[in-house]
Amino acid sequence: SEFFRHIIEQCKETHINHIIVHVRPFGDALYKSSYFPWASCISGEQGSSPGYDPLAIMIKLAHANDIKLEAWINPYRISSSDDIKELSQDNPARKWAEESTTSRNVLTYDHALYYNPASKQVRSLIQNGVQEIVSNYKVDGIHMDDYFYPYFDESDYDSAFDTKEYKIASKNGSIPKSLSLPEWRRYNVNQLVSGIYRTVKKADHNITFGISPAGDPDNLRSNYEIYADIDTWLSKDGYIDYIMPQIYWGYTNTEAPFNDILTKWKKICRKSDVRLYIGIQLYRMGSDEKSLSDYEELQSAELIRKQLEQIRKDSFIPGYCLFSYQYIDADNETYMFDSFEFSKKRKTILREIREYLKSQ
Repeated sequence: SEFFRHIIEQCKETHINHIIVHVRPFGDALYKSSYFPWASCISGEQGSSPGYDPLAIMIKLAHANDIKLEAWINPYRISSSDDIKELSQDNPARKWAEESTTSRNVLTYDHALYYNPASKQVRSLIQNGVQEIVSNYKVDGIHMDDYFYPYFDESDYDSAFDTKEYKIASKNGSIPKSLSLPEWRRYNVNQLVSGIYRTVKKADHNITFGISPAGDPDNLRSNYEIYADIDTWLSKDGYIDYIMPQIYWGYTNTEAPFNDILTKWKKICRKSDVRLYIGIQLYRMGSDEKSLSDYEELQSAELIRKQLEQIRKDSFIPGYCLFSYQYIDADNETYMFDSFEFSKKRKTILREIREYLKSQ
């Protein structure tokens, strides 16, 4: 609680009124769960209780300071390793993987483990996990980011991962033969997204459900990756309350310039009731990757000031989100962040951004 009190104080100083907390990064939980094991990042070992409930503490402290808190979950990601035995004995993914009748609920791709988006059992597990959070904790929202399907390519998108389930469903007639593999994958994600939306609204209509997809909408429509069906989510009721694309580039980025991408999203959302928030890239500021086309912009706090002032002046956009907290708190010498490794130049830039946020 001492650590989170510190976070709250820093947020108040920089006028942040909403915190999105990662409570299920890898098929685990930073809260007391009947479905998912305790996360190793909080207890040191997956499945071991830390002896307290981090989410309960964070909600209590946030609300006591008039700050809203959303619970951020990664739905399909299980592990960045493909060794099932690294998972705790009580992990549902391990139980499924070790049983022949349910082994296809867990898939391997690029040396990582994922829940199978095509599985009804998987969807039920993830929805039950959301039900548990909104029933037991006074969260203000449920949040998901861009981790849906893995990133495939032309060589394997139609042979890897859940292709087996697609072929079976096409053959037995449980899906229309005209439904392509990419369309089917988007349908699988849509079933989960709409299911979570119903779960959240049934618990409390005031709880929001939002998604923060990758920033370029053209990439999201690709047949080879992610399968986040933004066009359906934004044109039909029953999917999301807000969308918060990760527009993590400067104005001079050659592949995805900030202004062009922002304009695309505004055009897509113009006829939608879904709110548009903008994700901003604190983590790239001061980058030492000189090959980046927007490298020069990233060396000045002016970029963040310019982007935030543009968003604030735009009546269509109700807010923005800064990724992530540790870059606001880069001078911290008490709690261990990556900032211990930041260069003096980078810390100077982040310090200027912090002072700008405090002045608003």
